[in-house]
Amino acid sequence: MLSQAAIRSEQRPRLTAADGTEIDLPESVFQVLRQVVHILAQGDGVSIVPVHKELTTQQAADILNVSRPYLIALLDKGQIEYSRTGKHRRIQFGNLLAYKRKRDQERREQLAELTRLSEELGGYQ
Repeated sequence: MLSQAAIRSEQRPRLTAADGTEIDLPESVFQVLRQVVHILAQGDGVSIVPVHKELTTQQAADILNVSRPYLIALLDKGQIEYSRTGKHRRIQFGNLLAYKRKRDQERREQLAELTRLSEELGGYQ
């Protein structure tokens, strides 16, 4: 009879190499890999970027899907934290993600408010 620990170990996700070597994966890593496989199956690419990596303004603009001048305006307004290397601005990937999460949350809230107002005015019947 297997112990509870052995049963849990058998139920954990594992990564298996071609030579049969296995390693247990934390659930969070399994979920990320699952999403990556789905994205790759659709023909899209995936990049893994360390949170502390410094990005150029063009790289950051590309990630946000905005123009570089628009990104620089956000930096100048203090909406995204950045540093300077000589005359060049650098944005830590983690700071860019924090801005993106906040922006996306604000957009969801605004959309919910617009939907609510449209419903009140009889826009959805």
